[in-house]
Amino acid sequence: MKKNPISLATGVILLLIFMALIFCYQVRSTEMAVVTTFGRYSHSETNAGLKFRLPQPFQKVYKFDQRLQTFERKYEQNFTRDKKTPIVSVFVGWRIAEPRAFLELHNGDLSKAEAALESIVRDAKNSVLGRHDFTELVSADPALVKFDLIESEMKTAMAASALKTAGIQVEIVGIKQLGLPESLTAKVFDRMKTEREKLVKSFTAEGESEATKIKSKAETERSILLANADREARILLGEAEAKATESYKVLNQEPDFAEFLLKLRGLEQFKDRSTLILDASTPPLDLLRGTGSATPALKK
Repeated sequence: MKKNPISLATGVILLLIFMALIFCYQVRSTEMAVVTTFGRYSHSETNAGLKFRLPQPFQKVYKFDQRLQTFERKYEQNFTRDKKTPIVSVFVGWRIAEPRAFLELHNGDLSKAEAALESIVRDAKNSVLGRHDFTELVSADPALVKFDLIESEMKTAMAASALKTAGIQVEIVGIKQLGLPESLTAKVFDRMKTEREKLVKSFTAEGESEATKIKSKAETERSILLANADREARILLGEAEAKATESYKVLNQEPDFAEFLLKLRGLEQFKDRSTLILDASTPPLDLLRGTGSATPALKK
């Protein structure tokens, strides 16, 4: 009986698919794999693509997620160098660095890896905080706070131990939450209040000092202006007195003319509309009637 070509082709394709499933496996871009032969480590695959293997029970493939994982240490009290007890929680960003070590140490289980990481984070946090004062965590002066330095020291302390004992790489370490126990809160507020009062006194003293300088400068400038004005006034007064002296000399020579000028000046006071009841012979009104002295002739 002649075989159907379609059936033959279908059988060949199914056979190839079956062989591919047995002898090949795929590593995605977010994964890494460890291959064991008869239960012993053979090699690791960290590059994505289609890979070849022997079927079980000869070889077995373990795949792990190589993306960044997050871990958060529980919120607990820690001692600082100055014997204060802040409550601190720390978060860690990590990824698998050594797939073979990760498989052998944790059997590829993320929860077991995080359990190992928890003790590493706890030890690093206690060690680093024990080398810093409480004011480097909480202070009214921003210059005293050293969060970045503390987080960097924690990361350095965790990195070597995590890679060696857990096969993982610590990439991010940060302080997520910082709190104070009730026994410490009042003391912190009192200290912050004292520091604020010191700043207020310092700013007040600086303001008063600057105000004194400005006032002193203004007083000096005022004295200089008054002295200059007084000098100018004396000069003008002296010039006026000199001119008046010359005028008096002329008037002393011509007393009748001086009397006439004084009467004319007196008449100028009546230029506004006004009503006065006066004797017609009262100077300087006598000039209007012609009874006063005529305009005297100046002596030549």
